[in-house]
Amino acid sequence: MAMTNTPVTPEIDEYLSNNFSAEDDFLVQLKKDAIEAGFPDISIGGVQSAFLQVFLKAMNAKYVMEIGSLFGYSAIIIARALPDDGKVVCFELQEKYCDFIRMKAEEAGVGHKVEVYSGNAKRVLKDYKPEFEFDFVFIDADKPSYSSYLELTYPLIRKGGIIAGDNCLAWGYVAKSEFTFEPINVAAIQKFNQAVIEHPSLQHCFVPIGDGMTIGLKL
Repeated sequence: MAMTNTPVTPEIDEYLSNNFSAEDDFLVQLKKDAIEAGFPDISIGGVQSAFLQVFLKAMNAKYVMEIGSLFGYSAIIIARALPDDGKVVCFELQEKYCDFIRMKAEEAGVGHKVEVYSGNAKRVLKDYKPEFEFDFVFIDADKPSYSSYLELTYPLIRKGGIIAGDNCLAWGYVAKSEFTFEPINVAAIQKFNQAVIEHPSLQHCFVPIGDGMTIGLKL
């Protein structure tokens, strides 16, 4: 019979966090250290982290790009899922954040797999020519630039590679035509989602985990 999505109640959310999370003691402490250092208290969750790790391992990912790394939580999660000679290339706007990411990646034992670029990702990516193609791109940065990041990273991904954007439920406003909450950011997410849907060389799907991920497979 036809089924609708099951709402994630607080009880279910707790069940998922208790049983399907990749968050360990190091990552819990990382969040605490980041808050003490003045970072905003935002990151992907443990359940999203587990999904990303399973996803990356299933596709045998070796090279991953992350746009918007903040304090390195998701970069470390990703690096842990890659082979020892793999690499996650992080783009983060603020240099002081980049230094923190490098330090914590070393503490996590994955420093050799984490490469961090400081500065405006759109400017850097215009001239960025890596010696390899990326298996996976994870976009979790300034929302108005999501569509630009899609255009800039698409040529850098191998056939069969993945582009994924986070926060693609737009905090619950993505399906609304009128909204007053974060109107610029919500509209940007809607634009990005539509760009993935309409892209002629991406097969798309949506994963309603956390605040949602839009996923495009390069054909």
